[in-house]
Amino acid sequence: MEAKLQLLQFASPLSIFFLLFLLPSISAVEHLHTYIVRVDADAKPSIFPTHAHWYETSVLAATASADGSTAWPSGGPLIHTYSSLFHGFSARLSPSAAADLASSPGVLAVLPELIRHPDTTRSPEFLGLLSSDRTGLLAESDFGSELVIAVIDTGITPGHRSFADSDLGPVPARWRGECVAGPGFPASSCNRKIIGARYFSAGYEATSGRMNDSAELRSPRDTDGHGTHTASIAAGRYVFPASTLGYARGVAAGMAPKARLSVYKVCWAAGCFDSDILAAFDAAVADGVDVVSLSVGGVVVPYYLDAIAVGAFAAAEAGIFVSASAGNGGPGGLTVTNVAPWVTTVGAGSMDRDFPADVKLGNGRVLPGISVYGGPALAAGHVYPLVYAGAAQGAGDGYSSSLCLEGSLNPDAVKGKIVLCDRGVNSRAAKGEVVRKAGAVGMILANGVFDGEGLVADCHVLPATAVGAVAGDEIRKYIASSTPKSPATATILFRGTRLGVRPAPVLASFSARGPNPQSPEILKPDFIAPGLNILAAWPENVGPAGIPSDQRRTEFNILSGTSMACPHVSGLAALLKAAHPDWSPAAIKSALMTTAYVKDNKGTTMLDESTGNSSDVFDYGSGHVNPQRAMDPGLIYDLTPTDYVNFLCNLNYSQQNIKAITRRAADCRGARKAGHAGNLNYPSFSALFVEDGMKRRMSTHFIRTVTNVGNGPAVYRATVREPEGSTVTVEPKELEFRRAGQKLSFLVRVKAATADKMAPGSSRVRSGALTWSDGRHSVNSPIVVTVQAPLS
Repeated sequence: MEAKLQLLQFASPLSIFFLLFLLPSISAVEHLHTYIVRVDADAKPSIFPTHAHWYETSVLAATASADGSTAWPSGGPLIHTYSSLFHGFSARLSPSAAADLASSPGVLAVLPELIRHPDTTRSPEFLGLLSSDRTGLLAESDFGSELVIAVIDTGITPGHRSFADSDLGPVPARWRGECVAGPGFPASSCNRKIIGARYFSAGYEATSGRMNDSAELRSPRDTDGHGTHTASIAAGRYVFPASTLGYARGVAAGMAPKARLSVYKVCWAAGCFDSDILAAFDAAVADGVDVVSLSVGGVVVPYYLDAIAVGAFAAAEAGIFVSASAGNGGPGGLTVTNVAPWVTTVGAGSMDRDFPADVKLGNGRVLPGISVYGGPALAAGHVYPLVYAGAAQGAGDGYSSSLCLEGSLNPDAVKGKIVLCDRGVNSRAAKGEVVRKAGAVGMILANGVFDGEGLVADCHVLPATAVGAVAGDEIRKYIASSTPKSPATATILFRGTRLGVRPAPVLASFSARGPNPQSPEILKPDFIAPGLNILAAWPENVGPAGIPSDQRRTEFNILSGTSMACPHVSGLAALLKAAHPDWSPAAIKSALMTTAYVKDNKGTTMLDESTGNSSDVFDYGSGHVNPQRAMDPGLIYDLTPTDYVNFLCNLNYSQQNIKAITRRAADCRGARKAGHAGNLNYPSFSALFVEDGMKRRMSTHFIRTVTNVGNGPAVYRATVREPEGSTVTVEPKELEFRRAGQKLSFLVRVKAATADKMAPGSSRVRSGALTWSDGRHSVNSPIVVTVQAPLS
């Protein structure tokens, strides 16, 4: 095959035509999949007038040779072409054609497409962003007015009050984007707030077939709600009054209320497809955005196979800050996604606000719950029969009914009662709809052991509340102990909105955790931000429960997820970029990391919602963001694209794999001689040791360079909180800066003592911290030491 493709280097277009259609069929036609192909731009043969001509001919040749087929459902081989992030394209290919194409001249990498899924009246105040302050981050940045945030998501709802352009200046003159019109999104939908809007569906439709135009809109218009919600968290205007079904009343505002928005719709009914995500990145870089907000998660694969990592690298190289959600796979370990070091990975925490909806049992016990149900309440002073869904099955089995799956409940067994459903499989709101249709008056949604005590408020379609695993067990036991003479009864007490909750913040149970499954030398997530029960803008034609049967309408909605935490950081990054135009994306991340805090409003280490115990660095990274301190961090750990290349070298990536990410060859000799992957100039330290049973000390070192971004000369002194069982030394212990902008380096040595006998495959994790202080600034970096026992 390679010899045949090499013919394309010198063949005429006419001979290529005959070559393609005379190639013999050598195998049966295989199923087609979408692949993303990166090429060396300089390798384009001169006979082709454009890269697109070259791409299409190469795909035709590879497919004809491998499959004997040149037919595509979409009518052509190419789905997208890319030119800003890198040179390349996406196409529908069989696995054998993709393999042949990967070995052809000029091709750097062929990536199989992955399908991903989308993973605030209080949060600005909770973060200390007060519009009344005449100093501080909002004032210093002019509320982010000249910055452009790209939101790659499900689209946006134009005309919403959160996206009004009153009092905004003209669109920045440097802007190169466009407003793509379509159904439900006329060209007039853009204004001085929404300055760009595009949609990318070719990858989705190439795999899933033509979209259902009656259910989805081929335009930037949001028919889901997720994109509208995240966009307004990042950059929504001040809106009063704002609430969801009467809850969380107040002034709604995004982090950067004057920042401009450019929207790239890539998520559809079947998910968010890598080829479309890369097309959005490509457009965003070309358009001239300053920040990319990506509340989309997926599986963790090597960086050279990760479309988000590849796209984010090119964006970072162009000076664009990329914020991505850590994922909602918590509370289990090794669940964090979007882990490339050039991406800012954001976990989720709570605020000091909640929406209590308690369960009162017939025996007098009151158990805490949470809900934002806004319809008619249950009758005051009245209790209702209480039944466990697992004992009320209809035609299905007890397992299906326990989860309140569609059609699983026996209406005769639940009518007029409150039903206890187990969490899992179908959505929380969908369970409520199943219970409502069966004739019940209310629902209690109980966590399982894995979910622990983590609770999420939902806009249920009937009186309903969510309770933790402990309360769920108690309610089940109460029901099981009931008798005909003493039946189980209950009611739900909706208590509205409660402020000043302590402790806060608390790490959200669903927030994905480390360690970093791809490169444990880099601590992930980077930090957490508000992501639990966040109020933000919502489309006027989508019910707040997010299910088709919900005909209620609301201007704002309350959602939870790292998807909500990510745009908080995107907006904060825009503010920091506006306040410090010369800061790189790595500098902005460093400022947010080194000023984060780990103590809650009770003065204790932040708790893990799932267990009620203290959380740790694999849960929250550097801590919870503190934007006011981030504006003046004192020191920053900066990074350049070359530093990331050296990092990839020290991961022992091949030249081909590195070039697939960076678009250029790398000289790894110096990088590998200098150290290890942990020597990337990152604002955290992660040491990993393998315990081999030998009675010796394990040690490693980290080299870091910090830049003085203060007002002038300063002397910083190091303080270390050592991880238990480890010795940490810093050389030198004092850094004397003579001027602003000066860089100084230091060395950190970590020695871990041999652990007590460990079970095969187990690990021991201990954390500490390094703080540089000049008496005014405290520059904090977590230190985590992991000792891993071999499998045998």
